[in-house]
Amino acid sequence: MPLAPPPGRLHAGLAPSVAITYGTYDLFHIGHVNLFRRIKEQWDFLVVAVSTDEFNAVKGKRSAVPFADRIELVRACRYVDLAIAEEGWEQKARDIQRYGAQAFVMGDDWQGRFDELKVLCEVVCLPRTLGVSSTGLKQHIRG
Repeated sequence: MPLAPPPGRLHAGLAPSVAITYGTYDLFHIGHVNLFRRIKEQWDFLVVAVSTDEFNAVKGKRSAVPFADRIELVRACRYVDLAIAEEGWEQKARDIQRYGAQAFVMGDDWQGRFDELKVLCEVVCLPRTLGVSSTGLKQHIRG
């Protein structure tokens, strides 16, 4: 039995809807997969911006997994259509315009932090997967 195409503008003969999200995606886990899947349930094309090691240093973060590996893990996820490097805070508005994103999507822990982008597209905060985070995994590993 053939699979039905996923819902969305693309399958209605319209231009594909585009969503963009940002993150470090260190210690790639089920929460990341769930976020990407939830986004793809609502939009046709998903752009994922992965923070570079240099940008993480500016944010005061240090990844366990190097950028080159993290972006390849994100690219390997079937829900991701395009993975790009995130090199700075100011990049978000430019990327929304460059990729024609109708939605900027983040986890709900970022609620209210990117409201200035509402002039460019819809800003959506989706619920995080409970009980899993890269920070929590690192703490568990360290004991």
